[in-house]
Amino acid sequence: MHAIRLHAFGPAENLVYEETARPEPAPGQVRVAVAAAGVHLLDAAIREGMRGPLPELPSLPTIPGREVAGTVEALGEGVDSSWLGKRVVAHIGFGLETPLGSPNTGGGYAEQAVTEASRLHELPADLDFPEAVALIGTGRTTMGILRFAEPDADSVVVVPAAAGGIGTLLTQYAKHRGATVIGLAGGPEKTARVRANGAGLAVDYTDPAWPDDVRAYLKEELDGRSATIVYDGVGGDAGRAAVDLLGPGGVHLVFGWSGEGLRDGEPLKFTEEELAARGITQVDVLGPAMMRKVGGDNPLRALELAALAEAATGHFTPAVQRYPLAEAAAAHRALESRGTMGKVVLIP
Repeated sequence: MHAIRLHAFGPAENLVYEETARPEPAPGQVRVAVAAAGVHLLDAAIREGMRGPLPELPSLPTIPGREVAGTVEALGEGVDSSWLGKRVVAHIGFGLETPLGSPNTGGGYAEQAVTEASRLHELPADLDFPEAVALIGTGRTTMGILRFAEPDADSVVVVPAAAGGIGTLLTQYAKHRGATVIGLAGGPEKTARVRANGAGLAVDYTDPAWPDDVRAYLKEELDGRSATIVYDGVGGDAGRAAVDLLGPGGVHLVFGWSGEGLRDGEPLKFTEEELAARGITQVDVLGPAMMRKVGGDNPLRALELAALAEAATGHFTPAVQRYPLAEAAAAHRALESRGTMGKVVLIP
C-alpha cells in the first residue's frame, strides 16, 4: 500500500509518500480501506518533534494520522463479522485517552489502517467520508467545548478563527441555538464563509481596526450589549482583543493558541486580579478538565456520538478542505500558515 511516512522529525518536507507493508489486524482489530484521513495541528507539532500531550514521541519511521473514515475490509480474531464491509469512522490515534497507549498508535495517513473495533462508528449513507472525519476529531472537541458554555438566544458569542474546523462548528451550533455570533477570520474569502455559516458579523482580524468594527456593531445593532462568550482557540493579540469585548459575567473559554504558532505559542492567560477587575471567568477546557466535565466510562466516545448526532440533525455541517494523500506535506504547510478553511483531510 501507499502511505505517508516520517523518517526524521522536522519540516513538512520530511513527510514522504512511499510504499510500505499493509497492516494486519490483531485480535479485536479491523483493517479499514481509508477513504479520508484527518490532519490536525497536533500532527504537525509531532512531525516537528514536539511531544505535546503525548508521554513520548513515536519511534521512527512512523505513519502519522489519528482520524480515518472508510470501509472495513478485514477482521481480526474475535471481531463481530457484521463489521465487514461497513462504512465507518474512527479516531485511531492519540486523543486524550488515559492511558495513552503505545507511542506508535496512529497510521491514518495511508491507504489502509488498523484500529480497535471498539473505536468504530458506523456511518449513515448520507454522511460522506471526509465530513465524517471532521466530526470524529474536530466535532468531538467542539462538543466538549460546548459542555463548558452552552450558548442560547441571549448569548453574544465571539469565535476567533471562525473559518477553521472547530470555529465553523461553533458558529453553526451557536446560530442554531439563537445566539448572536461574531466571527473573526483572515481575509475576505474566509469572512464570506463565516457569514454563510450564520455569523451576524464577520470581521477580518488582519485589519487592525476590527475591534472598533465589532464595538460599532454591538452599539448600533445590539443596543450596546457586550459579548458574553469567547471561544478562543487562537490566543495572542486576536484572543486578547476578543476578550476585551466581554462584559461583566462573560466567559473566556481557552482551547488553543494557534495564532502564535506551534513553537512559540501558549494559551492566553489572565491573572486572578485581571479577571476580577474585568468581572469575567476564564476556563481552560482541554485535557483532564474536559474529561471530568463529560464524565462516564468513555467520555471521548460520548463526545464522538454527540457530534455525529448533531450532524444527523443538520446542526453541524463540517467544512472540509481536501488534499491528495501524496500531498500531505502541502497540507501541513497550508495548515501551519493558516491558509486553510475547515478541517484538512487527505484523500488516498
